[in-house]
Amino acid sequence: MFEVQHYVSGTWSAGNSGRKLTVLNPADDTPVTSMAVADEEDVAAAVRAAREAAAGWASTAPGARAAALHAAADAVTAAAGELAEIMQAEMGKPVDGARESIMAGVGTLRQYAELGPTHRGRTLAGNDEAIDLMAYQPRGVVAVITPWNDPVAVSCGLLGAALVTGNTVVYKPSERTPATGWRLAQLLAPHFPDGVFGLLNGDGPVGAALASAAVDVVAQVGSTATGRSIAAACARTGAKALLENGGSDPVIVDADVDPAWAAAQVALGAFVNSGQICVAVERVYVHEAIAPAFLDALATEAAAWEPQIGPLVDRRLRDTVDDQVQQAVKAGARVLRGGAAPAGPGAFYPPTVLADCTDDMAVVREETFGPVAPVVTVDSFEEGLKRAADSPYGLAATVLTTSMSHAQQAWRHLPAGTVKVNAVFGGAPGGAAHPRRGSGQGFGYGPELLDEMTVMKAVHIEAPPQGW
Repeated sequence: MFEVQHYVSGTWSAGNSGRKLTVLNPADDTPVTSMAVADEEDVAAAVRAAREAAAGWASTAPGARAAALHAAADAVTAAAGELAEIMQAEMGKPVDGARESIMAGVGTLRQYAELGPTHRGRTLAGNDEAIDLMAYQPRGVVAVITPWNDPVAVSCGLLGAALVTGNTVVYKPSERTPATGWRLAQLLAPHFPDGVFGLLNGDGPVGAALASAAVDVVAQVGSTATGRSIAAACARTGAKALLENGGSDPVIVDADVDPAWAAAQVALGAFVNSGQICVAVERVYVHEAIAPAFLDALATEAAAWEPQIGPLVDRRLRDTVDDQVQQAVKAGARVLRGGAAPAGPGAFYPPTVLADCTDDMAVVREETFGPVAPVVTVDSFEEGLKRAADSPYGLAATVLTTSMSHAQQAWRHLPAGTVKVNAVFGGAPGGAAHPRRGSGQGFGYGPELLDEMTVMKAVHIEAPPQGW
């Protein structure tokens, strides 16, 4: 069993609280991780260490900071297989998929290592006697609070952008995947001076204490409820809140597409990683002209996915997913595939297809975060677009269509940070977007994340008067 500790001022320890939590393997319910839980004294010590190291790291040459990030990326690459096994043990993702997501995180570290030294300000047009410029500087101490569903890739993005721009970091991984975060921290920490990178472990109260501490940025990926709590804490302290939160991402399936192809796309978006992806397909609006064929094909796709799908992260999430499905069935939804938790150990849930769903069902309205595809039949593309836009979230959306006009309408009018046409996943490595509504605020990816981690300072320089 992994024994997870904190890392503060270059020292690994169990902290002060004496409290521990145990993580169970979601495939068989066996204990896999014992995690030391931080207390307020540990949080204060980690933030204090980061503050004391901030000036020195900020004055470190950008090229040296980038070299440290490249070295960290090398270390993660060398340990990718080990990390993938830990991730599978804690949250159930199959090893091949886990390794793929870890290598995506390595790519992000290298991307920010390259972008960091070229991140620059600009000069302004003043007069001949002065120089005016806008200069970037690091914000200071960044609290990084990350989720369990993609724990290495998400962490690498936020940590890489913060560190390469000269900020110091206090990192708190999810309490559902603490050993994954702990092993990642072990790989990163040797490449940075003491205090520049710190690790705290714990549950919600630890994250709340860190978000309320004397930090300059709180960068969080996780639930909407947690994000709003962090935003409230930042409003009190003056820290910047950088949030990517929940979503209920729609797919609009137009009348002119091949139903089997559309079903394969929706199945990929709904079932990969057992539906535990921030931008997973959460609700489907299909044109009535192809709805019967599409539903048949989607049920067939769900059957094909069933042997390869991993468990959900724990039974608590599985019960939430199953409760939403059962509520929908009671309200009139039809189960075409799946729809019930299997007997036996673990937190498995089958790929599930629901027909005859309505917008007021929780499985459509809320974030399910499980392998469930609820389908709503609509009588026109315009109706699908209108209903897809009616959501408390605004993370991502997809439209499947052969009509350029409909594609244009979709990306212009869907209130989401990302809109994809004819692919549920994909995009350039440097892509970034603003989530909307309950899905968060600020850029979480791409070169723009470097802007979020820095502040602009206006500088006006004049020559001294003659004779000085």
